[in-house]
Amino acid sequence: MARKTDIPSSNYGEPRKFDPNFRGPVHNRSCTDVVCCVIFIIVILGYIALGTVAWIHGDPRKVVYPTDSHGQFCGHQNTPNAHKAILFYFNMLKCANPAVLINLQCPTTQLCVSKCPDRFSTLLDAWNTKNWEYYRQFCKPGFEIGSKSATEVIRDEDCPSMIVPSRPFLQRCFPDFITRNGILTVANQTLFKDGNNNERSVSDLKEAAKAANSEPKEFWKDITGGLASLLNAREIGMKIFEDYANSWDWILIGLVITMVVSLLFILLLRFTASVLLWLTVFGVFGALNYGIWHCYWEYDTLTGKPGADVAISDIGLHTDFSIYLQLSQTWLIFMISLSVIEVILFIMVIFLRMRLRIAIALLEEGSKAISHIMTTLFYPIITFFLLAICIAYWAVTAVFLASSGNAVYKVTPTDDACMYANLTCRPKTFSQTNITKVCPGAQCLFAFYGGESVYHRYILVLHLCNLFAFLWLVNFTIALGQCTLAGAFASYYWALKKPDDIPACPLYSSFSRAIRYHTGSLAFGSLILAMVQLARIVLEYLDHKLRGSQNACARFLFCCLRCCFYCLERFIKFINRNAYIMIAIYGKSFCTSSRDSFCLLMRNILRVAVLDKVTDFLLFLGKLLISGSVGVLAFFFFTRKIPVIQEEVPSLNYFWVPLLTVIFGSYMIAHGFFNVYAMCVDTLFLCFLWDLEVNDGSPERPFYMKRCLRKLLSKTNVQKTRREHR
Repeated sequence: MARKTDIPSSNYGEPRKFDPNFRGPVHNRSCTDVVCCVIFIIVILGYIALGTVAWIHGDPRKVVYPTDSHGQFCGHQNTPNAHKAILFYFNMLKCANPAVLINLQCPTTQLCVSKCPDRFSTLLDAWNTKNWEYYRQFCKPGFEIGSKSATEVIRDEDCPSMIVPSRPFLQRCFPDFITRNGILTVANQTLFKDGNNNERSVSDLKEAAKAANSEPKEFWKDITGGLASLLNAREIGMKIFEDYANSWDWILIGLVITMVVSLLFILLLRFTASVLLWLTVFGVFGALNYGIWHCYWEYDTLTGKPGADVAISDIGLHTDFSIYLQLSQTWLIFMISLSVIEVILFIMVIFLRMRLRIAIALLEEGSKAISHIMTTLFYPIITFFLLAICIAYWAVTAVFLASSGNAVYKVTPTDDACMYANLTCRPKTFSQTNITKVCPGAQCLFAFYGGESVYHRYILVLHLCNLFAFLWLVNFTIALGQCTLAGAFASYYWALKKPDDIPACPLYSSFSRAIRYHTGSLAFGSLILAMVQLARIVLEYLDHKLRGSQNACARFLFCCLRCCFYCLERFIKFINRNAYIMIAIYGKSFCTSSRDSFCLLMRNILRVAVLDKVTDFLLFLGKLLISGSVGVLAFFFFTRKIPVIQEEVPSLNYFWVPLLTVIFGSYMIAHGFFNVYAMCVDTLFLCFLWDLEVNDGSPERPFYMKRCLRKLLSKTNVQKTRREHR
């Protein structure tokens, strides 16, 4: 006789009817969501066409190499600037001009140089002195002193009006900022002379460097404040590279150990899942009991002391929390709160103990399933390979799109009063126009890469298309992996006699069915998720761009939208994951599978909640134990604290380089293994719920669950001889 808790609620649909022909994942199935499959194939072809068009119009050199004011690349081989790989700004102070925000370009001449200046100097100080030979290397090629006066040279920007000690960063010369005792300096100076021999503060250079660094390409980050440490990155990077070269073999050994330990941990969960969970439960109760005792001890100690019996309401609000800890009432509140929490948890454990035992049994069963289908543990390698292809294609396409277009030149006058300022110009014919007469000193300088064609006008749309196609393909790849694993583990559950009835090559069979019949359904679910993720990315981008100009109401609205889309993404991932399991088993369309899985889970919502939390906890504990233990072992090894193998430890500049690599790699490897295990448990859980609803243990409708689960639920498989054959 079924208990009341086993009777499903009709609010979420009726239980599935028994199918006498069902013996596991359906083999005779048809293609699902064909329309979405066709759309998905068209999008892939369009994505290939987009990459081709971007490859034709783009030039990665525009991203890799800085561009001077004449549109020439700095440091590019087989050009006059082959040995001049660094971009130098003639007047860095002009980069703080508001025109930078309009033109996306610093309004000063930019020249390719072989090295950055290493001293303070001005053109007027260096004019006709022994310092001229050093100073002239930062002038335009071909300039000769005496052809113009110093004033005309500054006006026409044939030479920089000043130079300051600089160091290369991102292949650009930036002032060598160093903070000493909280004071910003350049070459130990806080003041310097500009081109007009006026004293200026180093802070002016800081603001100009900030603008110059953010104007050419939007993805460059602000370097002010920490520039000095960043400029030493090359030296640190060389040391890190040397550490990797000396320790790569030991890093690989650590990762191999992680793979072995992760595999053993999953296989041994059939014996340890119950122990780990109940130890944790008792540990929580022990911690709560200690907390209650400590609060009572503090309360009893403070009772009767002068000033300790004051009520919290009489004191009011204080930022110093230690004041409240000196009151007996505070510890009384803590003690009562912990007691209430312990009582609630105790009641929950009492009433949910059966569901906890079912969850543990399913976790142990998942470990057995993986031991029978070991190939599933290596499927994440295929997923990783496919994801790497998607990421590489997206990145290359994005670079080519970002570097599309021709060089655009604009009029850059010496002052803002020029009527031709910011107008497009041509360097070859600029000297023949009357602009130089109307605006003396105006130049035709490179501004950015762009164009006026339809392709260039819709370049932002193409970027969004690239991002959307990338998200769709990534989600499809993950969906394919989930559906494949679900089909393999379902083959295990629906085998009446395990492992004899498990079909041969269940992983390959499941992968073949997913690709052949359900590409459209997987693409449908991936499309919905990709649309939500794209909306989240657009919201994050708008929030980042408008952060400075938002009022409180706008910030609140953006925060609500981001929160809603985050929750929506998590919910869709949950629905998709279970829908893919149903697709792998029954071969229905995405919408039908989503409805069936959702209704099935809602009819067993308490079991879902318990299993989800227990699984999450055990997997988190496993990742923590594995990455932590391997990390501790790596720490003792690389710090030479293991006497037996001290001589084998390589010489390192920074021992934390291989240590952090091992810890991060260990976590990612454990994460990959446990993702397979989590998919296994989720699949077995849905099969278990379906088994309970469809079968009754009779000879015609036997339960497929293992004996331990049937025993927990007081279920039996009855044969004609009244004896259970399993």
